[in-house]
Amino acid sequence: MKIVVSGGGTGGHIYPALALIRTIKKLHPNAKFLYIGTEKGLEADIVRREDIPFESINITGFKRALSFENVKTVLRFIKGVTDSKKILRRFKPDVVIGTGGYVCGPVVYAAAKSKIPTIIHEQNSIPGLTNKFLSKYVNKVAICFPEVAEFFPEDKVVLTGNPRASEVNVSKMKGILQTYGLNDNKSTVLIFGGSRGAKPINEAVINSISQFATKPYQVMYVTGNAHFDAVMEEAKLLGTHDNVAIIPFIHNMQDVLTSIDLVVGRAGATSIAEITAIGVPSILIPSPYVTNNHQEKNADALVKKGAANMIIEKELTSKRLVDSIDSILLDENKRRAMGENAKKLGIRDASEKLISVILDLMNEKK
Repeated sequence: MKIVVSGGGTGGHIYPALALIRTIKKLHPNAKFLYIGTEKGLEADIVRREDIPFESINITGFKRALSFENVKTVLRFIKGVTDSKKILRRFKPDVVIGTGGYVCGPVVYAAAKSKIPTIIHEQNSIPGLTNKFLSKYVNKVAICFPEVAEFFPEDKVVLTGNPRASEVNVSKMKGILQTYGLNDNKSTVLIFGGSRGAKPINEAVINSISQFATKPYQVMYVTGNAHFDAVMEEAKLLGTHDNVAIIPFIHNMQDVLTSIDLVVGRAGATSIAEITAIGVPSILIPSPYVTNNHQEKNADALVKKGAANMIIEKELTSKRLVDSIDSILLDENKRRAMGENAKKLGIRDASEKLISVILDLMNEKK
């Protein structure tokens, strides 16, 4: 079995692809992979570190405003299709999978036009421009949120979930909070603003530290590496508090989540896949800086099911943050109910579901 995977730009497109590849390798050790991305995207570094064969094409995304740069993008897309066809002819894949981002546009389009079975995976509740375009040509569209189905051809849609959820360990790891200076037996809220942090969230937390110090729960606050030094300078002025741990970055987030009682953070697809797989209630603060405001739609999907609360970034204040956390962590019945609702939304066998779609397509081709 030979598989080409393409996706990039952000971790939200890359990490589900890597999770899928790892699961296929476990189930089908003889499977061969080729990842096609761009040299400028995060995938160039992340995928190579996973020791997965990688080739690149030159492609950029469309500007939403009228721009001469879009003409150049069209020309790059045409060349990208030509280059992709050459790569595909050399590798001879049985199936091609696109996980989002503009790089998979020419790759998946080239595969579809070459009569190679194709699948796109949409992680969010609002589809990206590339996946909307590709849905006309691919064989199947795998989705994570039922709400996004309306944007794609009905006969192509399959609800699989996010492969990232398949890698989440749901068993609580003893002693994990102690490594961050916290109590393993105390209710804990994890607050973070994504891998790079988020200044508005950091500001709200800094203004809340004195209040957190009086609470019966504890706070694990992840600033993001870029913001850590500045946050610590402000935090020093407020004194040290035993129930507040300030951390620049967490590399073992999946392990930490099993010991957390509440998550406060952005509403990216990967984060939502992880917290629903484990069954953790959340307070989601969607990033307003993403395409089509899709994070707000992601968060709303959880809010409607009673699995999360949402605070719009422009409405985020210290009081709103603390009150929201209190309303969940100080009400055990509510916290438990939200966690159960979150778990109902999780699809832990997402990779297996997607693999089943892949195998079905390959069998149809035969």
